[in-house]
Amino acid sequence: MEPLTDPFGRLHDYMRISVTDRCNLRCIYCMPAEGMQFQPQDEIMSYEEITAVVEALAPLGLSKIRLTGGEPLVRKDLDKLVSMIAAIPGIEDISLTTNGLMLPAKAALLKQAGLSRVNISLDSLRQDRFAMITRGGEVAKVLKGIEAAEAAGLSPIKLNVVLMKGINDDEIKDFISLTLNSPLNVRFIEYMPIGSASDAWRQTYLPLETVVEACHEAGWATEEADMPSGNGPSQNQRVVGARGTFGLIHPVSEHFCDNCNRLRLTADGHIKACLYWADEYNVRPLTSDPAAVQALFRKALGNKPHNHEMALALERKAQSHTPTVRRMSQIGG
Repeated sequence: MEPLTDPFGRLHDYMRISVTDRCNLRCIYCMPAEGMQFQPQDEIMSYEEITAVVEALAPLGLSKIRLTGGEPLVRKDLDKLVSMIAAIPGIEDISLTTNGLMLPAKAALLKQAGLSRVNISLDSLRQDRFAMITRGGEVAKVLKGIEAAEAAGLSPIKLNVVLMKGINDDEIKDFISLTLNSPLNVRFIEYMPIGSASDAWRQTYLPLETVVEACHEAGWATEEADMPSGNGPSQNQRVVGARGTFGLIHPVSEHFCDNCNRLRLTADGHIKACLYWADEYNVRPLTSDPAAVQALFRKALGNKPHNHEMALALERKAQSHTPTVRRMSQIGG
């Protein structure tokens, strides 16, 4: 069967699936402190519906799945979904993006079900600052989640750090220091205007040259580093002699759209071929018909723009399409 390609010849073999729009934190870049309207449970895709979509796409070359949210671990019995997806022929890798709070209780079960690896969001190592960014979270619990993931054999463990000017940019060296004696991959990510292009975003945005400058200030020599799994957009480096690595993800300043291989499925069953734009296609009514599922994904890819134009948003310039109004928690990271 013809693989999933878009008009620019990009092959799509990777899908990020949101299983819930709910979360046990309220990170400042992800959702507002109050007034967030969560979807009723009957509007959220069932595990059977999600599995049916993956089964329809696997013969077209889909091989990698990432489960996201919201916080995916607040969804009951997520290990059952992992097991269902792992049983589909052609699926080679299942990963999870999480804030890590619930990993101590669930990491081993998820690994047993077929989960390969985890990305854990951690935007500060300082409790007062972490509580501010997450609106009440405890950084010690995330650190325990990292330990639980390592003990369960989930590897590699990647830490996602959204770098924000004036908020956590003075912790760059602290984060890189984590990689010196531990096989962690710390990934610094530029702040993206998903669901919000306000002045607050522009004032907080910081290009990742700051990370390189911090290494120079610390006197660290660095070298390019390969990751043992995952072919994402991170430009990975290593402090010479370190056990772990750090990566730079530049969605705004150096977009990686030319190599995009990603599809997204929202918790309420909408296909998003691009994270940034508003275009969506509701696949949920079609899950019992594999051919119809395949056709709708091909339609979504057929309308996928070449790039997301976030840099134009930063510069207040006109854009060619309409940006999404959904928050990151509603789309899936």
